[in-house]
Amino acid sequence: MRSLRSRLLALWIMLVVSGVATGYLLFESFRQTANARLARSEELVARGCRDLADRYQFFVAGRSGGPIDGQLKQQLTAVTQTALATAPGVEGGIWWADEGSLAYAFPTYEGTGPKTDLPAAELNTIREVNAEALRSGRPASIRQPGRSQVLIVHACPLRGPLPGVTGWTMIRAFTAEGPAYNQLLAGLVVLALTIFGSAAWLARVLYVWSRKINQIEKALGYRREGTVDLPKLSQTGAPELDRLVDALNSTGERLSLERRRATAAERLAALGRMSAGLAHEIRNPIAAMRLKGENALAVADGSRHEAALHAILRQVDRLDVLLRDLLEMTHARDPKLVQVDLSAFLARTIESHRDLASARGVVLVAGTAPTASPLPQLDPSQMQRALDNLIINAIQNTPAGGTITVDADRRDGMLLLRVTDTGPGVADDIRERLFEPFVTGRAEGTGLGLAIVREIARNHHGHVRLIQNPGGAIFEIEVPWQPS
Repeated sequence: MRSLRSRLLALWIMLVVSGVATGYLLFESFRQTANARLARSEELVARGCRDLADRYQFFVAGRSGGPIDGQLKQQLTAVTQTALATAPGVEGGIWWADEGSLAYAFPTYEGTGPKTDLPAAELNTIREVNAEALRSGRPASIRQPGRSQVLIVHACPLRGPLPGVTGWTMIRAFTAEGPAYNQLLAGLVVLALTIFGSAAWLARVLYVWSRKINQIEKALGYRREGTVDLPKLSQTGAPELDRLVDALNSTGERLSLERRRATAAERLAALGRMSAGLAHEIRNPIAAMRLKGENALAVADGSRHEAALHAILRQVDRLDVLLRDLLEMTHARDPKLVQVDLSAFLARTIESHRDLASARGVVLVAGTAPTASPLPQLDPSQMQRALDNLIINAIQNTPAGGTITVDADRRDGMLLLRVTDTGPGVADDIRERLFEPFVTGRAEGTGLGLAIVREIARNHHGHVRLIQNPGGAIFEIEVPWQPS
């Protein structure tokens, strides 16, 4: 499915293409109109020259040669006036190769009075076209284009008693002025103001909306360290987007409220399970101490007193360890972050468990550790306690001849601490509740070790997880490499 942004962009492209196409069609239409005007002007000067030839032929009919004087020139001028009277915008005359202009007239001139002076600027062109018509014995034309007009000069031979006489006509065809040109300019202005204005406005809307949508996407993608709630979005100024922002903010508030309620319910449920487990763990040593005390009192000679006292002390030690672990889990301390050399830290942590691992026939191996700078920051005492619990748990669950590997890695700005064993893995029935207090797969275990690991990871704004592995169990602690 196409996004709104791509659709608006397609609409903008269509507007620009439509504007260019419409402007091109208008220009082509104007150019064709100008060409048609030129064709009509050429036809008009040619017809004017034919009319002049007909009038001249009628004038010289029955006349013989004679001197060319002022009276004859006046008569030829009258002939020219009559021939061009119905040709608007056409001027012309009669040209003699030996003497030049014999007559000139511009009967449709729109000035203040009749125009009688031969146009001096076009004199060379008039002389050239008349010479061409006299040489070829047929009509000739010259077209001279200019910036706003095209000059068309036409000449045709005149038959009569005077040799070397030709008639000529001339017209100026305006191509870049007049009503058609003004209509073209008006059309192009309207086109620019509507289509290109709409395209510019749509481009601005597309840019502004894209920028605001990117701001919303960036705000939604930003997560502060240790937070899971949706961020509070700021208003964009666009009513449509602001309604979406309000809906997202409202949804985020409801999700945050429901999450807090779910967290509270989860804590209450966990507290209930922990209370039940704690009662069970405390009740067993108390029952054992009670039994030993009753047995010692039942014998009058006191022979069982010493054994009973040793058994009671062992149960007291068990209760002490239980309460210590419980207090460490429930009284979370803020980690004291320092830069840690991972290789030395892992070696030191593993070394304290080598004797226990050797006694159980398990090989304890230190894996690779990243040496990237800057060094990671963590609380070495807390993190060592977490790794101690994971390593002891792995030793207790790995059969003789197995291997336990402790290594570290860096990925996407996070520090990964892994403990991998080749034991039987974790049973499916406790996998989902593995990190809850008093959940254990061993009869003699308290179920607090992994819960303590989880709390230490949380104190470092990270978490611990069990990774599926067919050849044993992999516990992985993930915390920020450089906490902010």
